[in-house]
Amino acid sequence: MPKITIIGSGAVGATAAQRIAEMELGDIVMTDIVEGLPQGKALDLAEAGPLRGYDSKVTGTNDYKDIEGSDVVVVTAGIARKPGMTREDLLKINGKIIREVSHNIARYAPDSIVITVTNPLDLMTYVMMNATGFEPRRVFGMSGVLDSGRFATFIAMELGCSVRDISAMVLGGHGDTIVPLPRFTTVSCVPITELMSKDTIRRLVDRTVIGGAEIVNLLKTGSAYYAPSAAIANMVEAVLKDTKRVMPVCAYLEGEYGLRDIYLGVPVKLGRRGVEKVIELELAPEEKKSLDRSAEAVKSGIASIKALG
Repeated sequence: MPKITIIGSGAVGATAAQRIAEMELGDIVMTDIVEGLPQGKALDLAEAGPLRGYDSKVTGTNDYKDIEGSDVVVVTAGIARKPGMTREDLLKINGKIIREVSHNIARYAPDSIVITVTNPLDLMTYVMMNATGFEPRRVFGMSGVLDSGRFATFIAMELGCSVRDISAMVLGGHGDTIVPLPRFTTVSCVPITELMSKDTIRRLVDRTVIGGAEIVNLLKTGSAYYAPSAAIANMVEAVLKDTKRVMPVCAYLEGEYGLRDIYLGVPVKLGRRGVEKVIELELAPEEKKSLDRSAEAVKSGIASIKALG
């Protein structure tokens, strides 16, 4: 059985572990610095196995040695931005956490594929790649899969159709600068530009951009974890089953889309070796301009990381 490690046993990590176990993608190791937290959640998930009919083994640990031999490592560790906290504060704190996690992944799971989930996602994925020293194709982030899922949800609500018929495409940095692409978003192969007015599409695009914030505002405390965990599970499945699925992820660019030395949400072919190919779409001038604006925001963050050391 493949071995999947999830570093961080909060709501996103634990729910991802549940989905992965129920899909029987492999045996799962849940890791966290809080004593008892991963052990308790892992035991609870293990006890659900007979009831849900899965044989995946789920264990919890506070010792990084137990991630040894992992095929895939999912990193959800880190803190959420709190009131009064600056962007630089979040970068500094989560950057330090990701560097520590990276060193342990490189030491105990040097052959693994790494999927980062920690925010700010594009920047933490960049830190992860540099700190592990892994090939860029083996380190990528969960961004566009989640954002595309949100876009598809809003389209289905608007049209009153099945979400199964919708293929949505969202590029760019994970956050306020995401770039939904209506022209490449279809319902049973029909572009939504043929099914909705420009004003309706703009409204759905705007809602997708603030999709995460909308949930945070409704919850008052905490943030989304059902949809993020589903996105994680889909990505893990694509890697372990070597499905070669094309999906938008936070990937390292080496000249694609005219961008270099940056992690950004773009469509890729995902398989057992990680990002096997970056798919370059023929973007219209306004779409390219939006993607470049998103890239500039990420580049600014990378400069801040380098300045923080």
